[in-house]
Amino acid sequence: MTLFDRLTALFDEGHGLTLPGLASDADLAPAELRPAAVLIAVTERAEPGVLLIHRPRTMRAHAGQVAFPGGKIDAGESATQAALREAEEELGITPAAVRLIGASDRFVTATGYDVTPVLATVPADLPLRPNPAEVSAWFEAPLRFLLDPANHVQRTGEWLGQRRQYLEITWQDHRIWGITAAILSNLSRRLRWQTLFDGEVP
Repeated sequence: MTLFDRLTALFDEGHGLTLPGLASDADLAPAELRPAAVLIAVTERAEPGVLLIHRPRTMRAHAGQVAFPGGKIDAGESATQAALREAEEELGITPAAVRLIGASDRFVTATGYDVTPVLATVPADLPLRPNPAEVSAWFEAPLRFLLDPANHVQRTGEWLGQRRQYLEITWQDHRIWGITAAILSNLSRRLRWQTLFDGEVP
């Protein structure tokens, strides 16, 4: 089976389950939410990775943070269409190069976004053209590392005067935290991800 086939089987299996306690900041969110979508682009290689970006430090929101390519859903768009459009705008990933698997658990942010992560695979070593207005740098982190709960560290910080816990994943010199880490944690719970690496066919 190809990586796409195996991920699709694990995705379908995992999303058929009811999982309590998935990460969300819905309790801090305003009443009115703005829909958004991100693309979790997994590279089709023997040791698959995930494409991630650093936001420019000059941005008004999420300056310098690690993120998936993505953004707001425009009127008339689905989450999948928005994720593909944003990935093309930010990294130059053409939609034709993307093999879609499906939309995963939505994450509601404290800043009022209802974010739908869309899982997909892309060819290994796909030429990327980062948009400097939205991306200061990009990198590929190992999927195995990102999904392993052993690498998900609980941290505590302050938000609007309240002490809050959040997840942090550190890979090399990249600090992946907040929304991006929470989405990866939720996906890890959905997938029997170890089977991708131990040779077991789902």
